[in-house]
Amino acid sequence: MLALRRFFTKQQFIRNYASGKKLLEIAEDKNTGIHIISMARSPVNSLNLELLEELKTSLIEVQKNNCKGIVLTSSLPTVFSAGLDIMEMYKPDIKRFTAYWRTLQDTWMTLYGLEIPIAAAINGASPAGGCLLAISCEYRVFVDGEHTIGLNETQLGIIAPQWFIDPFVNTIGYRQAELALLRGSLFRPNEALNIGLVDELASDKAEAIQKCQKYISSYDRISKQARNMTKLRLREKLISWLQEHREIELNYVKQFIQLANIQKGLHAYIETLKQKQN
Repeated sequence: MLALRRFFTKQQFIRNYASGKKLLEIAEDKNTGIHIISMARSPVNSLNLELLEELKTSLIEVQKNNCKGIVLTSSLPTVFSAGLDIMEMYKPDIKRFTAYWRTLQDTWMTLYGLEIPIAAAINGASPAGGCLLAISCEYRVFVDGEHTIGLNETQLGIIAPQWFIDPFVNTIGYRQAELALLRGSLFRPNEALNIGLVDELASDKAEAIQKCQKYISSYDRISKQARNMTKLRLREKLISWLQEHREIELNYVKQFIQLANIQKGLHAYIETLKQKQN
């Protein structure tokens, strides 16, 4: 956080839910008009219903304020986002799970279809849904280290949805994506850079944010209207697909997640996590 203060004013908005736990931190750089949205749900930024709702709302609000662009990052020191919250899928309350999955769909469409420039400063581990957030941004800067990024759903015994797969394929190409998805591969920073999963590496979070800012500022002399319309042209096909298939996909996921073998696999994964914490 000290590094961030060198680049940003003290204007910072922290949103809280009734639990008192902050989910997001939003800071504005008054010099550039760029906003930093930092996920702040300890311990690993698991994407539960409340965090997704807050992220979606914040993206919409920041865009409405005509800001120059957004850097999406994490306030946690070693994790960008661990992905979807397993507890939303384990022995699910179907009413809440329905709301959860619809919110996930809406958040992705909001993020992927955002008109203003958005870049990800990936400052730690970014598996599964965390990878989805990163590849849904326009530009990705990965902090060097031992952490990894990728869609590793098959390792968890589940299947990446089509709207996870499509932007992944668009980012690294069909053959690389096919092998990575089948194996549930996770890539270290240099590997991610080599296959085009990220655009740059950085030595630390502050440098990653600087590089994201530089990317956003590279559009200063480009027509905002032309840039935004071109971006939407490039991305509207994937967004339209989900809009047209969202209820079919929701019903499939609800049936899939309740299968006995899937629940058994999630239970085993949760027990493994508990053992690591002990």
